[in-house]
Amino acid sequence: MKKHLVAGIVGVTAGLLASTQVAAPLLAQDSTRNSNVYEQLDLFGDIFERIRAQYVEEVEPSELIEAAIDGMLTSLDPHSSYLSPDDAAQMRVQTRGEFGGLGIEVTQEDGFVKVVSPMDGTPAAEAGVEAGDFISHVDGESLLGLTLDEAVDLMRGPVGSEIVVTIVREGEAEPFDVSIIRDTIKLTAARVRTEGKAVVARVTTFNDQTTPNLTEGLEREIEAAGGLDNLDGIVLDLRNNPGGLLTQAIKVADAFLDAGEIVSTRGRNPEDGERFNATEGDIINGKPIVVLINGGSASASEIVAGALQDHRRAIVVGTKSFGKGSVQTVMPLRGDGAMRLTTARYYTPSGRSIQSLGVSPDIIVQQPRRAPETEEEEDTSAARRSRSEADLRGALNNDSLSEDEIRQIEEERAEAEEAAKLRDEDYQLAYAVDILKGLMALKP
Repeated sequence: MKKHLVAGIVGVTAGLLASTQVAAPLLAQDSTRNSNVYEQLDLFGDIFERIRAQYVEEVEPSELIEAAIDGMLTSLDPHSSYLSPDDAAQMRVQTRGEFGGLGIEVTQEDGFVKVVSPMDGTPAAEAGVEAGDFISHVDGESLLGLTLDEAVDLMRGPVGSEIVVTIVREGEAEPFDVSIIRDTIKLTAARVRTEGKAVVARVTTFNDQTTPNLTEGLEREIEAAGGLDNLDGIVLDLRNNPGGLLTQAIKVADAFLDAGEIVSTRGRNPEDGERFNATEGDIINGKPIVVLINGGSASASEIVAGALQDHRRAIVVGTKSFGKGSVQTVMPLRGDGAMRLTTARYYTPSGRSIQSLGVSPDIIVQQPRRAPETEEEEDTSAARRSRSEADLRGALNNDSLSEDEIRQIEEERAEAEEAAKLRDEDYQLAYAVDILKGLMALKP
């Protein structure tokens, strides 16, 4: 017994000695690292003072410090940045759904400003700016070499003022200028309407209005249709939706799920990870869903599309999404400024990260670019489409159908013609509506 006790004490002593021997080099490394950090901070102070004293023009010290902070943050990734008091106030306004500007979400790619998406009904969208466009110049001034915040500052201006942006677009041989009149951007986060027997919910952004807009719109259209039994399903249109609030993305996905994980986030420390699960209740009681996405669908849009896809709750149609799979936390700073810092990556319920990869549609459908027809071509093609046996002189009448049957056929034909018209206006949406129709046709 004494031997065992002595052996135990020796073991503990040896362990302590080993710990001391390992800890000593670690402490020395920490000390060296801290010393290097302090030396670099001293270097920063020296440079700051030399700029103040010797730069060719007098500079504002606070602006130098803000620029240094912003440079430190933007060097991390494209989505981390410093927000001045004015920028922080504007961001808070944007999350409420009303702000001034062009109406585009932008990012930076290889030093160039890239349009993630134009927002529906905004000056940029109406001027023809498209997702994937690169903006090379603003009012003739090159954006190359500027930070994203500096480029955005150039695009800001008084409501009603004109701005000319130079666009570089894939498929276009030369850059071209687009004139845009700045306006107050009032976003309706979700617009809901009915196309045939499908309800189309167009979600343009994820802000405080998104879930109320969506649920109220769905309830209104379902009631107008006389109930869910009279509908084929829902098209959730997330094309060119640049994202927004994580909380709203979770609520939107939850509206169509009864249970299971919606999204998880994982930060630098494993214990900081979070999982968000659906609560009981599906607003459309299991009716089919088709989610539309494209290269302008980013962040919160990808969370919703990925969750519904992984749970096999929806068919995802369109083209690959943008691929922003990181979470930014806005942290208030002294002086009313704020810091936007990337703090985590998010993962879909199956555990996949979409960072830089995006969400891949179940069915890839490109939006065709249709060359505009001349008036003469339109008249000719319309006449060609409308000719039938009934138009021929002396054609026999159909004597096998009742008036009610004829009327029903004519109504179905009118519905099919409306669907064909939609294909000309928005091929991807028409495809999604056709999928819902096909799913309902297969039901017993």
